[in-house]
Amino acid sequence: MSFTATEENYIKAIYHLQQRLGKAGTTVLAEAMQTRPATVTDMLKKLEAKKLLHYRRYKGFSLTESGNRLALLIIRKHRLWEYFLVHKLGFNWDEVHYMAEELEHISSRELITRLDQFLGKPAFDPHGDPIPDGKGRLKTIRQMNLMTLPLKKILVVQSVRNQSADMLELLNHYHIGIGTKLKVLRRFAFDGSAEIKVDKQPITIISNQVAQNVYCCI
Repeated sequence: MSFTATEENYIKAIYHLQQRLGKAGTTVLAEAMQTRPATVTDMLKKLEAKKLLHYRRYKGFSLTESGNRLALLIIRKHRLWEYFLVHKLGFNWDEVHYMAEELEHISSRELITRLDQFLGKPAFDPHGDPIPDGKGRLKTIRQMNLMTLPLKKILVVQSVRNQSADMLELLNHYHIGIGTKLKVLRRFAFDGSAEIKVDKQPITIISNQVAQNVYCCI
């Protein structure tokens, strides 16, 4: 069965909302898709008819097993394309999201299989997110953000929660990327900011918002 790009975008959004919130509601999904709740309701009925989700009006909705598999396939394509764009074409990590949003809708599974092999079957995308394998399995690692990790311990940046272009541009300014080694030297109770030391860079202070979005292995 084939699906439109809009249907795939809804499935991916529902998956991410379920991962973050446990379940998704019409209003929250409408905000994520930047559309009206009535439009969301119409799409939910279409997705239910295609057996991609369970939907009961006023009772909420959740992905079926088929819907979950489709979501992971879309995420796999998106993250592989991001890896390709950064590591093979030289784009910066803050430039590739919207290009990958378009490329993720290419339907050829053989192309994605060959892309995965060409890239050496990477486990993580340029932002540190795990790439689902060909069977939809995700590698999980234990990680915490900079506001919860021990002080004065060498840490390695594993992922970034907020992957907006503005956030990634700010991290570039601080010389923070995936794999960067740093230490949290001090935290300030007044505004939640943190004093950090990044590799050979001068000691600097980052905001609580930035620190909350940078995750390191534990």
